[in-house]
Amino acid sequence: MSITPSQVLRAAADTVTALRQRTDEFIAGPPDPAADAELPPGLSARDARTGRKMMWLDGLVTNISESFVLNFVNPYALALGATNVQVGWLSALTNLAGALGQLPGARLDERGISRKLVVMVCGGGIARLLLIFIALVPLIFGGGTAIYAFIALIALRSFLNNLGVPAWSALVADIAPASIRGRYFASRNIALAIAALLFTPLAGRLAESLGLPLGYQANFLLAGLIGFGATAIFARIPEPPRQRPAAAEATTGHSPWTALRSHPQFAWFAAIAFIWNLGIMVAGPFFSVYLVRNLGASPTQIGLLAAINSFAAIFGQRLWGRLTDRRGPEWVVLVAGWSIPLIPVLYALVPNPWFLLPVEALSGFAWAGYGLANFNLLLDLTPLEQRARYIALYQIAVFTAAFIGPLVGSALANSVGIVGLFWISAAGRVVASLI
Repeated sequence: MSITPSQVLRAAADTVTALRQRTDEFIAGPPDPAADAELPPGLSARDARTGRKMMWLDGLVTNISESFVLNFVNPYALALGATNVQVGWLSALTNLAGALGQLPGARLDERGISRKLVVMVCGGGIARLLLIFIALVPLIFGGGTAIYAFIALIALRSFLNNLGVPAWSALVADIAPASIRGRYFASRNIALAIAALLFTPLAGRLAESLGLPLGYQANFLLAGLIGFGATAIFARIPEPPRQRPAAAEATTGHSPWTALRSHPQFAWFAAIAFIWNLGIMVAGPFFSVYLVRNLGASPTQIGLLAAINSFAAIFGQRLWGRLTDRRGPEWVVLVAGWSIPLIPVLYALVPNPWFLLPVEALSGFAWAGYGLANFNLLLDLTPLEQRARYIALYQIAVFTAAFIGPLVGSALANSVGIVGLFWISAAGRVVASLI
């Protein structure tokens, strides 16, 4: 029996329709009336679905942009002539600036200002413009001045990005109901990992081919331009009507300590996050320094290691996303968290960058689960009516630890060496896991 052209066209159309449906469900989740019932008043299921799609696409393009920046901030500083102490201060001040942005960001949210507008102006607008200015630093400044200008601009960018974090977190919690968050963020994080997998090696190769620091300048310039594409996508997210902020303001008042005392479980969660991140950031800024100065890694190798990390994260997101919805985020945080102390130990033992390929695979897989479940747990523990404020308090705990950690690491680096910092970091992570 012969197949007619109309049958071929019909089969092709059916295939395209099925593929579009599968893609739509992968991005926004399958239709779920129970999840739709959890949406805030004034936000339709259709608008929430559109919002999840745009948030997914925004994450994809944002991570393409960040792939040209994230793994190359410290190498760029080293190319400008930064010392180990200056690298430590770069990380510390970046995190301090992030902490300082949290409570003002929460207060902006509590005043009822459009969450989408806050994110677009702060992180999506000025912070991305700063990437272009950072690319121009070696052309404007020379010698030590260039390093200090670089540190100041990176810290200012961190402040602006984090000024919008409370609003972003509250907005995404509105459009992604609790019952589907594990699957949704797993899907979104896969998109982020794919972007990093493809574009971080490209960024490393570009930097190496152009020479240093010119290659890093080109990376930051591209990151800024691509980032504005993500801002345009974010602008299409439907925003639910804001509730009157006065009632929420009255419940907690203006004191962070009052907020922590009124939710002791959240306070304990934030305290553990402080210890965990302190252990991580004692050595955190020095992994890239160790790669470049001790192991002799090239920008291409740095990009390749980041790509392996992202590749492992892709597989981890699907597994951890299902487990988060099935077993709960607490279980995933515990299981994934116990693998993470191994990473600095393995770094301390390898003789050259190529031995780090399986280490980065383990890192990508474990951090995929920990990051996904920890964010879901944070949303679960924050009260709905003041989510932005509590997220800000949590981030302040994280960034305060991330400010102190590099300063401690810088002070210890000359006496115990970077390898010694790796062992101290591993011990700190174990202590936090035991708590």
